[in-house]
Amino acid sequence: MYSWPTHHGIYDVLSMLSEGMTQQEILEDFPELEPADILAVLAFAADREHRTYSLAVQ
Repeated sequence: MYSWPTHHGIYDVLSMLSEGMTQQEILEDFPELEPADILAVLAFAADREHRTYSLAVQ
């Protein structure tokens, strides 16, 4: 699974992105995050969506 070393949750980062914040803006507002953290959030969300869809189709 993905490691998440900060108190910012996956939901928080996805919400910021969906509200139109860029990755750069998120990184500037939360300097403890790294670009890899945002990519990990997106990968986690994609994997979860894939698993949900796969279960629904079966």
